[in-house]
Amino acid sequence: MALHRIAATTDIPSGEARAFGVAGRRIAVFNIGGKFQAIDDTCPHDGGPLSEGMMEDDCVTCPWHGATFELCTGKEQTSLAGEDVRSYDVVIEGEDLSVEIE
Repeated sequence: MALHRIAATTDIPSGEARAFGVAGRRIAVFNIGGKFQAIDDTCPHDGGPLSEGMMEDDCVTCPWHGATFELCTGKEQTSLAGEDVRSYDVVIEGEDLSVEIE
């Protein structure tokens, strides 16, 4: 696995998300009260940007059609998308925020 630095922890305020291009992928990083989670940014249903979705109870809902995904695993919680999204390990060193990609 390769570790990719994507941002400083201060770049993503609590309760918000940001999308980053990393190793040819779009990855959404969410700050949930100081705990960071990363999943693919693209909803498999119709390509909606998950980083722009609403976060609630450690899940994010796609802003386009309402598919909901668990932030720590990427598992779909509805039957709208028909598949999960990939989740990524987040590593914090000081204020550096990195994701691990296979």
